[in-house]
Amino acid sequence: MAFVATAPTEGQLIVNVEDISMLKSLKKAISMMRGVTKITIPRSRQLSSYERSLRDLDKGRVYKYDSLDDLIKEIEG
Repeated sequence: MAFVATAPTEGQLIVNVEDISMLKSLKKAISMMRGVTKITIPRSRQLSSYERSLRDLDKGRVYKYDSLDDLIKEIEG
């Protein structure tokens, strides 16, 4: 018995875009192409407070105070 591989009937194209404002125009242009059945723009998920904290650490958005009193003085202005 011989095994015959068939070509995929459906394909997927992933496009990375730097300028998010272009997404609507790109979606419209791609939808005009023959054979395009569905276009999905993934939504970014909400980060948890822990994940936001880790991102702040990575970006260096962290402040250090010698004491709680120094922090309170900074907050009060």
